[in-house]
Amino acid sequence: MTNMKNHLRKLVCAVAIAGTAGASMSSFAADCPIPGNLRVVIGSTSTGGDTYQNSSIVADHLAKKLDINAKVDAVGAMAGFRALDRSRNGNTVMIFHDQAYLGNLYGVKGYDNIFEKYTVGPTVAINPGNAYLVPKDSPYQNIDDVIAAAGEGKEIRVAIQPGGVSEIGFSALKNAVKIEHPGKEGNVVAVNTGSQADKNQLLFDDMADVINGSVQANEQYTRLPADDQKAMRFVWLTARNDTIKQTNEEGMGKTSQKDLLQYVNPNVTVPQDDSQNFTFDKEFFFLYNKDMDPKAVECIDNALEEIYAEGSIQEQQKKSFFIPNFKPSSEAQAYLEDKRDQYKTIIENIK
Repeated sequence: MTNMKNHLRKLVCAVAIAGTAGASMSSFAADCPIPGNLRVVIGSTSTGGDTYQNSSIVADHLAKKLDINAKVDAVGAMAGFRALDRSRNGNTVMIFHDQAYLGNLYGVKGYDNIFEKYTVGPTVAINPGNAYLVPKDSPYQNIDDVIAAAGEGKEIRVAIQPGGVSEIGFSALKNAVKIEHPGKEGNVVAVNTGSQADKNQLLFDDMADVINGSVQANEQYTRLPADDQKAMRFVWLTARNDTIKQTNEEGMGKTSQKDLLQYVNPNVTVPQDDSQNFTFDKEFFFLYNKDMDPKAVECIDNALEEIYAEGSIQEQQKKSFFIPNFKPSSEAQAYLEDKRDQYKTIIENIK
């Protein structure tokens, strides 16, 4: 009888210990005030673009870590902001990129000051592919030639989608001409259009001298023979040198990392002011409703910190030509505000 009691006592203890261990393992999710169904709205309506692709990678890892369902919803910027405005209980968060504050700087309708209206969450990745291209038979061999031509009085037509990520490099180019050739910046002219296909077509039709594009969308055209009407050349990638160095060595398509490094600082210089050159990394980050529970914000920070420490998300992002870039909310807000302020100076300088 005594043996049976001892055995029963040991069994109860074992079950209790196992239960405690199980509770400990799931405490991360249990202590996190994130709803079981999390809606992740994005500032794009495309399910084939970089915002959706990157957000899906992050949301999948977050869902697994927090033991929740996280659904990415490609609603676009305006609908995304409205959804965020309504979500005080934290059941909706947003993942967007620099367009979120650039739209406000350029005065695009519907873009408020995100640093005042929302809580800026962690950064998660960079798309290093923002690029400027010319026709393969262009007389401009590099961005220095473009700046010099504008300084000599030639009109440089640059095809962009106005009001954000596509326009900031154009603004920087115009600013560089103003620095190096004061009074000649008016020779850099925007040809405003919409999609990447529209920008490409302007180049094909000789209606633009330079277009904004991306490594992902335009690399295929750089492989065409020079006599092909659609053949292009990269002249500038806006990303930082360190960002391109973090891409996989094979790069994108048939353009290796070594090839891509030809188009960034210090091989390509676009002066921002007397002391530094312009760079722009397209960065993705979270946005929250201002009234979202600070514990929920902290929980997502902590979950992502663990996810990035584990390492598998980095491999997945780099395979898709993203650069892993986790900064917790406290760092991200100050970092992105500083970035915004630098670009604000450029935009105001060329008004």
